[in-house]
Amino acid sequence: MGISPAEVEEIFRAAGAFLDGHFVLSSGRHSPRYLEKFQVLQWPESTERLCAAIAGRARDLRVETVAGPTTGGIILAHEVARQLGVRAVYAERAESGPGRAFRRGFQLRPGERVLVVDDIMSTGGSVDETIAAVRAGGAEVVAAAVLVDRSGGSAHTAGVPYFALWEVSIDSYDPLSCPQCARGEPARKPGTTPAAMKGA
Repeated sequence: MGISPAEVEEIFRAAGAFLDGHFVLSSGRHSPRYLEKFQVLQWPESTERLCAAIAGRARDLRVETVAGPTTGGIILAHEVARQLGVRAVYAERAESGPGRAFRRGFQLRPGERVLVVDDIMSTGGSVDETIAAVRAGGAEVVAAAVLVDRSGGSAHTAGVPYFALWEVSIDSYDPLSCPQCARGEPARKPGTTPAAMKGA
């Protein structure tokens, strides 16, 4: 089942997930706009519809497993995998050092065909870390997909076919060059991922 970028935008706006303010993103960058994906993902019907669009585009890729980064990627990986009739796994932050790893007994076979999914992409960090974790397990990443690419297409994934359901350009700034910081506007850090860590 296909979905247009305008329909994805409407789902986010209707859920109250497209916010204005001064935000610290999980990548550590600052932005005047924030997409709170959990306002969307709290609704199973909307989640099912968005994931159906990803599953539809991935159906010919012979996907064997869907992998997503914690936290929102767990929900998406599970629902996309359900619709494709395969299993879902998720990559958590590594216990020591940077990057992500599959823990809790998750194993990937050499050559296993994996689709990587995530919710919002700003810099591509979470997607790239998940791709690296899949490759470290010996599996093959056949594609990566996100609900929203807020970089306007400037973020890149690690050499795999990639698509976003909605691509939108939302400014983000290094904290040292953030105009809102320069005006003394207080910033808030939504979500649960520490801003000091490299993120989505």
